[in-house]
Amino acid sequence: MTHDDKRISPEDIRNKLNEITGSVGDEFETTKSTAVTVGAIVIGVVIVSVFLLGRRRGKRLATIVEIRRV
Repeated sequence: MTHDDKRISPEDIRNKLNEITGSVGDEFETTKSTAVTVGAIVIGVVIVSVFLLGRRRGKRLATIVEIRRV
């Protein structure tokens, strides 16, 4: 820029920043929804696997006592 050119005003900076963050904001929303979906699926898989492993361990460690009448 030369001295004869127009000076950069705070409004110019705000406009440019809004232009840049606007495009990034759209990508962020798309990525955010995908991340939430993947996170929910991962949490679901972890809960189901912990449940199944706990059931298996419970069966293995359970004592079966039979009482018979004579």
